[in-house]
This record gives sequence, C-alpha cells and structure tokens, in this order.
Amino acid sequence: MARSGPDEVSAPGEIRVFWFLLLTMVVVVTAVTLAVVGGGGSAVLQDVPPDRFTDPLPATRPVGRADIEALRLPMAPRGYRMADVDEALSRLGAELAERDARIAELESALAGVQAAAVTTGTDLFEQPGDRPAEPGGHANSSDRAAEDGR
Repeated sequence: MARSGPDEVSAPGEIRVFWFLLLTMVVVVTAVTLAVVGGGGSAVLQDVPPDRFTDPLPATRPVGRADIEALRLPMAPRGYRMADVDEALSRLGAELAERDARIAELESALAGVQAAAVTTGTDLFEQPGDRPAEPGGHANSSDRAAEDGR
C-alpha cells in the first residue's frame, strides 16, 4: 500500500470534521470565557472584599506569648499583606523596647540598692521579723516594751 505524500489532498469528510471540531472548540472557549468574566449585564463571579487585619493584639495590656501564638495574618495572592505584617512587627518591636527599658530601669535600681546595702552592711534578704537578738536577750525594742507591760 502506498503512503500518501504531502501533495495529496485529504478526503473531503476529514476537512469537514476538522472545521467542525475547530468551530466547536472556539464556541466552548468563548462561552467559558464569558461565564468567568461575566459577559452581559450581571457578573457571574462577585468581587470578594480583601481580608483586612483586625489587630488581635491587646491594646490595654502588654502582649503575651499566647497573643503571639494566636496571631493570624490575612493571606494575599503572593503571601501575606506587607502592611499588616509591618504593623504587627512594629507593635511587637515597641512592646519589646518598652520591656527592655523597664528591665534596664529595674536592674539599675537593684544595683543602687545593692551598692547601698554593701556600704551600710545591711542584709538585703533579711525579713523584718528575722532580726538577731539584742544583747539583753530581747529580740527588739517592741518585744521589750511588750514584756514590760505584762
């Protein structure tokens, strides 16, 4: 059996099938495109409002570990919304800076108290009722006054 060469013409039925399939494909693609885009007067796909970041970080108290673990940022087509992430990070940065300043203030106050205790010779961990007994067998003057009143 001889093969048909490039110069030979196909049967007329094959050309009709080709054009029918091509036309059907164009109609289907056009219909799907119009359905998605919303051809005509009414939109088929409604516009969805974008997710907005509602700041779940507490405004009335310091941010805690549970607040950070519960933090969920809204998604955007390419990841997270930069403005929302920047806002959350700046809030956390401000909280950390405030805590660092408070820690430095407390550490300097503690260093001052420790220095004063060293120069005066007092024990920082002594409780008010733990005073050593005075040389008369009495713990302090209030105990002595209580005994005198008996």
